[in-house]
This record gives sequence, C-alpha cells and structure tokens, in this order.
Amino acid sequence: MATPLIATFGEVMLRLAPPPFERLLQSPQFLATFGGGEANVAVSLAQFSARSRFISVLPEGNPIAEGVLGELRRFGVETEHIVRAPGRMGIYFLEPGANQRPSKVFYDREHSAIALAKTGSIDWKSALAEATWFHTTGITPAISAHAAELTLEGLRAAREMGIQISCDLNYRKNLWKWGKSASEVMPELLKLVDVCIANEEDCQKAIHIHVDIDVESGSLEREKYSELAERVLATFPNLKTLAITLRESKSASHNAWSACLHTRRDFLLSRKYEITHIVDRVGAGDTFAAGLIYGLTQLGSEAEALEFAVAASCLKHSLPGDFNRFTVGEVRALMQGSGSGRVER
Repeated sequence: MATPLIATFGEVMLRLAPPPFERLLQSPQFLATFGGGEANVAVSLAQFSARSRFISVLPEGNPIAEGVLGELRRFGVETEHIVRAPGRMGIYFLEPGANQRPSKVFYDREHSAIALAKTGSIDWKSALAEATWFHTTGITPAISAHAAELTLEGLRAAREMGIQISCDLNYRKNLWKWGKSASEVMPELLKLVDVCIANEEDCQKAIHIHVDIDVESGSLEREKYSELAERVLATFPNLKTLAITLRESKSASHNAWSACLHTRRDFLLSRKYEITHIVDRVGAGDTFAAGLIYGLTQLGSEAEALEFAVAASCLKHSLPGDFNRFTVGEVRALMQGSGSGRVER
C-alpha cells in the first residue's frame, strides 16, 4: 500500500537567535536557522518517515530561499509545489528565555513573498494531488489579507478534493495587524476543518470561546478542558476531533506538558510530562500537531495517537531550533517509560 501523503501550507522564515540564553545583540552575532509552523510540521512528519509535502510561496532569485529549499529537501520534505514570486524572505528573531525571564519573538515578515501572493498563485489541484491530509494554521492568515484569502482558497480546494483537513489555531497577537482580527477570520476557515488543534488562548482569542482557565497559575484544572472542548465542538459541528495542549508554566525553564483529545465519542487525557530544563520550546506545538497527524493516520487508536503526539512534543523541548529531529522509535521509547535521561551505551 502506498504511503499516505500529508501536505502542509504556510510560510517558512529565516530564524535569527543570539547565542544560547543571551539577549538580542548581547553578542554581535546571530545563529541562523529556518522555521515556521507549517514547515515545522512537514519536517517532523518526514522525521517520522511519513511522506510530507510543503506548499508555500518564496521569493524568486533569493539565496536565503534557496537555502531553505535545500534544508527542507535534506529532511525529505517534498518542495516541488513551492511557488517562487516577488517579495522578500520573512524573518523572525527569537530571544530565548530562562527561569523567570520569558522568551520573546519579534517578527519581520511584512511584504514577504507569501504575504503579497494573491489567490490563484498556487495551482491547488496540482499541489494537493495524491494528498490524503492537508494541514495549515492560524499563523498564515494573520500575515496579510492576501495570505488569509490564499489559505481559504487552499482549504476549499482540499474540501472539494475530499482530503482530510487539520488546522492548528496558533493565535499570534503580534501578527494580526492588517485590518481584521483573528476572531473575524478564523471561524470561517475552521468551518472547513475536520481536526482542530489549539490551546486555551487560541480558543479565546481566535474563535471567542471562553472557559475560566488560569494559565498563569502553574497548575491547570483538567476538567475545565473537557468543558472547553465541548463548547468548541458544539460551535463547529463540522469538527470530528479537537486536541487541546495543556502547558503548566512554572517558569520559562520548567513546564508540565500534556494534552487532551475530544473525539465527540470520548474525552481522552494524556500522560503528563514534567519538563524541568527547557532548551527551546519553539516548534514543540508543531511537533505535537505532526505527532497527532502521524498517530491518527498510522497508529492503532486515538488514545495512542494522543500519547505519541505528547511524547514527541515533550522531546522537542530538548532541542534548539524549530525543527524536530526525533524518530518514531525514540518517541516510542519515551512513551514506554524511558524518560530518565540515562546515557545509552
């Protein structure tokens, strides 16, 4: 049987960060890598030996864009349907936090190639050919009105082609500046989706669904997440499944990490991991999304898919950079209890 193809759509950026745990320009240098929510999912799926394809718009004649294409191909991600167009390469700056100092992200992505791209720029029928699953996020519609329209066009094409669709709401307050708010845009997109991934803030800010949850307390009342999930599913009857990540922030360096999954039939809670030394939390949510997609398409049950996604994203907290570099075998080892960090010889 042919390996299912999972396609993702969004922007991939140049990521610039100071040396570990320094403030921006504390030293006159940056570590340059690549990242972006939907590209992170494609890379993670490729690491799990799934067939993945990344769909995007990158600037033409740009050596940084050539560099990111090479990096994605090195991971095994299909890049043939990335369109080249006028514009620039998006950039984001990351100042990693530690202890009580939070991490900070600064975006520089106005007038990027994907922000300027209009509907019709992507041949969706060709880009989604062979795909059985299509994934996008709430990040791309936040970039510009054109990007929001292009995302909607892609979702409609996938729906017409009978492709399973997932969306990570991924609310980013620093991006929604082009005239409409997330809550004006995301509900229309979510009506085309089968599987939604979110956290409590995403639900509040992107689709205006509120439950009294205190995310700053460092301890979460899990039963309230069942109520939140039921409200989202009642508001969007098209959704088949909703996953909500649960992050208990003790500090920037110490989080507890778990998730829940509502299938309309069952409400499932995962194992909770105490992550006491976070190396880099950026990309962990994307690894969760990739792990859940992999689990729902490749594993035996929804409960196993949830546990796989949480374990994979737990491991991602130990790696610098946006991209996940763990395999299915390594994730399964953590699921089976190998979390002591002992040296393997």
